[in-house]
Amino acid sequence: MESISFPEGFVWGAATAAFQIEGATTADGRTASIWDTFCKIPGAVVGGDTGDPAADHYYRVDEDVQLMVDLGLHAYRFSTAWPRIRPDAGPVNQAGLDFYSRLVDKLLENNITPWLTLYHWDLPQTLEDEGGWANRDTAYRFAEYAESVVGALGDRVENWTTLNEPWCSSLLSYAAGVHAPGRQEPEAAVAAVHHLLLAHGLATAAIRDQAPNAKVGITLNMYPIIPANPDDPGDLDAARRLDGLQNRIFLDPLFKGEYPADIVEDLEPYGFSKHIRENDLEIISAPLDQLGVNYYAEHFVSNTPEPEAASSDSGVVDNGRRPTGSPWVGAEHVSFPSRGLPRTAMDWEVQPDGLFKVLKRVHEDYPSIPLYVTENGAAYVDSINDDGSINDPERLGYIESHLRAAHAAIEAGVDLRGYFAWSLMDNFEWAEGYAKRFGIVHVDYETQVRTPKMSAMWYSQVARGNALAATVAP
Repeated sequence: MESISFPEGFVWGAATAAFQIEGATTADGRTASIWDTFCKIPGAVVGGDTGDPAADHYYRVDEDVQLMVDLGLHAYRFSTAWPRIRPDAGPVNQAGLDFYSRLVDKLLENNITPWLTLYHWDLPQTLEDEGGWANRDTAYRFAEYAESVVGALGDRVENWTTLNEPWCSSLLSYAAGVHAPGRQEPEAAVAAVHHLLLAHGLATAAIRDQAPNAKVGITLNMYPIIPANPDDPGDLDAARRLDGLQNRIFLDPLFKGEYPADIVEDLEPYGFSKHIRENDLEIISAPLDQLGVNYYAEHFVSNTPEPEAASSDSGVVDNGRRPTGSPWVGAEHVSFPSRGLPRTAMDWEVQPDGLFKVLKRVHEDYPSIPLYVTENGAAYVDSINDDGSINDPERLGYIESHLRAAHAAIEAGVDLRGYFAWSLMDNFEWAEGYAKRFGIVHVDYETQVRTPKMSAMWYSQVARGNALAATVAP
């Protein structure tokens, strides 16, 4: 493969999320999130794992920032924890804000640009007790939280992301029950879709009110939806429905100020339209400065139910744990036949061309907006050598192939300005607990020792050189 260079100023970073790395779930005034509660449900998380101590980042900020410096990262994408900053969704907890203020200062001292995500799934449990994202009031409480964070950090943080992957926070969490709060209520899930988008719009206004020069965006997990048989009307309709639920139900209101008519019709039996009030879509579609794209795999779909199909392709864990449902409201029968492609440890297909397709589609179908790949990476089983070094050639190859797909998109005219590897370090992988490792840096959970893997050393070279070499490092 040929050597390729990325545009001047291309941002090279890595990403994490608060609940996945911080630990310290009761320290300095932090109260319970829906994930703290969910982890206590028997069978909800592999091994009964919890978010404490995770990667102990709360107490190891200096060490972790130095790790980023050593890797030559330009930027660090992290999230703030709502229950740390406004415990129980109540008054501001200064100790919580101070933690993130120290992190931001440390990043800036080392010429690393902070990319702050306000919501990466850790809703205060008190708000879930009042209905969670199915309750419209949660959107307004989120705007209050956003105002608190930007008031404290807006003088130093330029790049703001309101929500990470609202598909997961709504359909995977309230319909499938795979993620916290673990509800399996389709009506609540479609309400959550709209209320999350409303929360985004309200938070966007709050950010711009206090930090007029801020760059505001949202991060969506987007996937090409491929019909198994393009000549089968049933498979085509399955692909249409899933594309609507995965992609268009978020992209269209954000960038067109309307929901896709076919999906509104599909969701009418679940009361979707009743949640949309006057001026909501105007609030949701406020102009954005950038869009984050999270990409992991394509969805290859069939209209024919196949109980033995790889259900993890739909985001539903199927390994004998607590029973879960389908996130595809109104299309629960859709199946995901195997194409025989290589798969990661998460049982997700490896399909780098899908990243090219997603980036090109957004560029062509929606208003021109700067794009950043805000998550891309893979879980694999690492090999620890006798000398303590860690080989992960599959992860390195995964990232390398997706970077080439990203570069192809740039050459095709896509305004892609940066890439964040998921994730900086091994961490609590949601319903998979500590059983799956996405990090380019290994974490020994017994000692909390961090060890850059082969992929991290390679990625460091890429970031420093702003280019991919002709051949993959051995």
